[in-house]
Amino acid sequence: MKTILALAGGSDTDKAVFSTALAVAKPLHANLECLHVWIDPAEAAAYTPHVAFARGPSLQAALGDLESEGRKRASAALHHFEELCESEAVEIAIKPADVPHACVSASWCEKHHDDAAGRIVRYARHNDLIVIGRRSRSNGLPSDLVEQVLIESGRPVLIASPRAQQSLIGTVLVCWKETPESARAIAATLPLLAAANRVVVASIEEGTGGSPENLYHLVQRLEWDNIIAEPLWFRSSSTPVPDRLEGLATEIDADLIIMGGYGHGRFREMVFGGCTQHFLDQSDRPVLLMH
Repeated sequence: MKTILALAGGSDTDKAVFSTALAVAKPLHANLECLHVWIDPAEAAAYTPHVAFARGPSLQAALGDLESEGRKRASAALHHFEELCESEAVEIAIKPADVPHACVSASWCEKHHDDAAGRIVRYARHNDLIVIGRRSRSNGLPSDLVEQVLIESGRPVLIASPRAQQSLIGTVLVCWKETPESARAIAATLPLLAAANRVVVASIEEGTGGSPENLYHLVQRLEWDNIIAEPLWFRSSSTPVPDRLEGLATEIDADLIIMGGYGHGRFREMVFGGCTQHFLDQSDRPVLLMH
């Protein structure tokens, strides 16, 4: 895990996104590619409340406002990147040869595009990890951008918590389920798990497939990757699984939650709810998901 894409939106969430990305990059001596995508006003209008209903002069004025907001966001995003590099003494590097020794490095990338979400997904595919903030207000991008990146990139997505993070490897909680998505989540994060001080692998009895024996076997195999993990098996109960996992994360004071994403399918979770949708929508700590 050496290349990390950090999405810079030019808003208050940049600080949390950058600090979360940096917390991953430090123990791995990784490179941060900080990306800001200028959003075409016509595209932004489709995702901005009320603009789609504007006509004539009102529409022109609205598009002008969106253009102005786009310039402000781009300027703010670059400023946030420069602040990060200066305050954390981060090396600027485009390729490995630019870094004389093992350390965190970063690069800035700014793109103008009429398909902003598509551009973000494509850049995500080229990196080992994507760090993104939760949508807090209209920013000219689709409201389900995080879901798009998670499903279409083929890469793990780390959702930053609202507060800045100093470390993600004190205690890591892995939410295990006998699904391909969970297996991919662990495989993608092996270097991060190996660097963690404490790894807890928790599994909750749900339907068929899961068992204490399977959980203990997984933990045993992780030892070959230099990961000493603690298995925790929970019987099913009337308490919703997301609530039990959130409670466990609080109990062990987890710095990071790792889990598979959309094991039941995105549409079903959007309608009926589920772990992925819960942690996408809300959590007070960073959550890393892999589809």
